[in-house]
Amino acid sequence: MRNPLDLSGRRVLVTGASSDSDIGRTLCVTLADLGAALVLTGRRPEPLEETRAALDEPGRHSVAPFDLADLDTLPGWMKGLAADGGPLDGVVHSASVQGYTVLRQMSRAQIDRYLTLNVGAALMLARGFAQKGVHAANGGSLALIGSVAGLKGQKGRSLYAASKAALVAVARSLALELADRRIRVNVVAPAVVMGSKAAEQFAMLPAEQNAALAAAHPLGYGTPQDVADTVAFLLASTGRWITGVTLPVDGGFTAG
Repeated sequence: MRNPLDLSGRRVLVTGASSDSDIGRTLCVTLADLGAALVLTGRRPEPLEETRAALDEPGRHSVAPFDLADLDTLPGWMKGLAADGGPLDGVVHSASVQGYTVLRQMSRAQIDRYLTLNVGAALMLARGFAQKGVHAANGGSLALIGSVAGLKGQKGRSLYAASKAALVAVARSLALELADRRIRVNVVAPAVVMGSKAAEQFAMLPAEQNAALAAAHPLGYGTPQDVADTVAFLLASTGRWITGVTLPVDGGFTAG
């Protein structure tokens, strides 16, 4: 019986794949379980190795530490990955700067940090993926992890929201630019996903704001698995006719 989510034989690069990233680690486990061969990247090799050890058939996957803030060398690094291990069928950009930044405390350094990793790295990953020999002959899929903060205003998150809203425009424009190479570009936009990052967020907010946040999710808070399953859908043949889309995975957050 055909499994439309089967990723066997496909090679996928995942950023933010460290073991201490709830979404990144779950993404890797899910894609590996579906048969993909993964290239795990992040700045620190040890947490990447921890993620690799937790995957189905660890030997099928590789670890490639890299600082995504080094934008100019990113395409060449991806060229090297393809030369060493073969072309990529997909790229998942899960690495992200998150948090609250109120306007009165905003600085040039914070703006550079958010926009470099959340937007600049997404663009340069796309540039690298689009190179001849880096993507598979039949194209591929680029999945960017955005946020509902880029779709709906959130107090104290204007900088984070701006970086995630930019991904919506990136996906729409790149979907058109890369369609002739059969490269699809989409954004997955989660609302609050339970895990260590959510716990930090809850701790920063007063009780009444936490209650309002919970009430804004009609189906309750999400899990990293909800995000991972959606990304798998976009990478697999189930997503072959989907590009330029921002897909909220938010328990109804943006419906209200």
